[in-house]
Amino acid sequence: MNNQLSDLGLIIAALSFASDKHRQQRRKDQATPYINHPIEVMRLLHEVGGIADSATLAAALLHDTVEDTDTTRDCLFDLFGEEVAALVMECTDDKTLAKEIRKQKQIEHAPKISTKAKLIKLADKISNVRDMGQSPPPDWSQDRQIAYIEWGKKVVEGLRGNNQALEMLYDHTAAEALNKLKQNY
Repeated sequence: MNNQLSDLGLIIAALSFASDKHRQQRRKDQATPYINHPIEVMRLLHEVGGIADSATLAAALLHDTVEDTDTTRDCLFDLFGEEVAALVMECTDDKTLAKEIRKQKQIEHAPKISTKAKLIKLADKISNVRDMGQSPPPDWSQDRQIAYIEWGKKVVEGLRGNNQALEMLYDHTAAEALNKLKQNY
């Protein structure tokens, strides 16, 4: 990382990079620009979790770039430094694995990652569950939506113990989404 990057400069550089990498992507609802998601993850960390650490906030903005774009760990290292690159990699799924294996690995991996990565993953799960309750993918059945939320709870169990405010928001968001989905049956 360029040592002259200030904390705010690091976050702005990460936002610019993520915006460029995700510029053609949409969320699963097909209406929402994808970049809204990493911005929300960062916002949740800062506003709800009280996180002000620039490396964590920058990694939150970048958390899906390796998984969902042509970005490499080396690229993140060169632009943002070792800490940000390492945090992103802790939050990155191996897309070469089958979906069910990836999902199980997330459950198993969650308790083993760093505290900062746990916070990013927790904010990520809040954002994803909120989307599932408010604007679910149009081609997902209610059963699949409910299964996604139930799986997310298993991942979050391994992330607990680091930020009560984020954990409480996750619990509330998941309960609200499940109630809404079950009412629609």
